[in-house]
Amino acid sequence: MKDSTRYVKIVEWSEEDQCYVGSSPGLLYGGCHGDDEMEVFGELCRIVEEAIALYKKDEKSLPPPTSGRDFANKLQNVA
Repeated sequence: MKDSTRYVKIVEWSEEDQCYVGSSPGLLYGGCHGDDEMEVFGELCRIVEEAIALYKKDEKSLPPPTSGRDFANKLQNVA
Protein backbone atom coordinates (compact mmCIF):
# COMPACT_ATOMS: atom_id res chain seq x y z
CA MET A 1 0.00 0.00 0.00
CA LYS A 2 1.27 3.45 -0.90
CA ASP A 3 1.63 5.96 1.92
CA SER A 4 -0.68 8.35 0.07
CA THR A 5 -3.62 5.95 0.49
CA ARG A 6 -3.40 6.57 4.23
CA TYR A 7 -4.66 10.15 3.82
CA VAL A 8 -8.15 11.37 3.00
CA LYS A 9 -8.42 13.49 -0.12
CA ILE A 10 -11.42 15.78 -0.41
CA VAL A 11 -12.64 17.67 -3.48
CA GLU A 12 -15.66 19.89 -2.97
CA TRP A 13 -17.39 22.76 -4.71
CA SER A 14 -16.78 26.17 -3.17
CA GLU A 15 -19.63 28.66 -3.68
CA GLU A 16 -17.37 31.42 -2.42
CA ASP A 17 -14.59 30.69 -4.93
CA GLN A 18 -16.89 29.32 -7.68
CA CYS A 19 -14.57 26.37 -8.29
CA TYR A 20 -13.63 22.94 -6.96
CA VAL A 21 -11.23 22.93 -4.02
CA GLY A 22 -9.07 19.94 -3.09
CA SER A 23 -7.56 19.35 0.34
CA SER A 24 -6.02 16.64 2.48
CA PRO A 25 -6.74 17.54 6.10
CA GLY A 26 -4.16 16.34 8.56
CA LEU A 27 -1.39 16.09 5.96
CA LEU A 28 -1.08 19.52 4.39
CA TYR A 29 -2.44 23.01 4.68
CA GLY A 30 -3.93 24.55 1.58
CA GLY A 31 -4.47 22.42 -1.46
CA CYS A 32 -5.50 23.10 -5.02
CA HIS A 33 -8.45 24.40 -7.01
CA GLY A 34 -9.88 24.47 -10.51
CA ASP A 35 -12.93 24.23 -12.74
CA ASP A 36 -12.78 20.47 -13.41
CA GLU A 37 -13.47 18.14 -10.48
CA MET A 38 -11.41 15.24 -11.85
CA GLU A 39 -8.44 17.45 -12.71
CA VAL A 40 -8.49 18.90 -9.19
CA PHE A 41 -8.53 15.39 -7.73
CA GLY A 42 -5.58 14.35 -9.91
CA GLU A 43 -3.63 17.43 -8.90
CA LEU A 44 -4.47 16.82 -5.24
CA CYS A 45 -3.16 13.25 -5.49
CA ARG A 46 0.12 14.56 -6.93
CA ILE A 47 0.39 17.18 -4.17
CA VAL A 48 -0.16 14.51 -1.50
CA GLU A 49 2.59 12.36 -3.06
CA GLU A 50 4.93 15.36 -3.15
CA ALA A 51 4.17 16.27 0.48
CA ILE A 52 4.95 12.72 1.60
CA ALA A 53 8.20 12.76 -0.40
CA LEU A 54 9.21 16.00 1.34
CA TYR A 55 8.49 14.53 4.78
CA LYS A 56 10.70 11.56 3.92
CA LYS A 57 13.46 13.70 2.38
CA ASP A 58 13.55 15.81 5.54
CA GLU A 59 13.48 12.61 7.63
CA LYS A 60 10.34 13.76 9.43
CA SER A 61 7.64 11.42 10.66
CA LEU A 62 4.44 11.44 8.65
CA PRO A 63 1.34 12.82 10.39
CA PRO A 64 -1.15 10.25 11.70
CA PRO A 65 -3.24 8.68 8.90
CA THR A 66 -6.66 10.15 8.23
CA SER A 67 -8.09 7.34 6.10
CA GLY A 68 -9.98 4.42 7.59
CA ARG A 69 -12.15 6.62 9.78
CA ASP A 70 -15.28 5.94 7.75
CA PHE A 71 -15.70 9.61 6.75
CA ALA A 72 -17.88 8.75 3.74
CA ASN A 73 -20.56 7.02 5.80
CA LYS A 74 -20.40 9.67 8.53
CA LEU A 75 -20.93 12.39 5.95
CA GLN A 76 -23.88 10.54 4.43
CA ASN A 77 -25.61 10.71 7.81
CA VAL A 78 -25.20 14.51 7.75
CA ALA A 79 -26.73 14.94 4.29
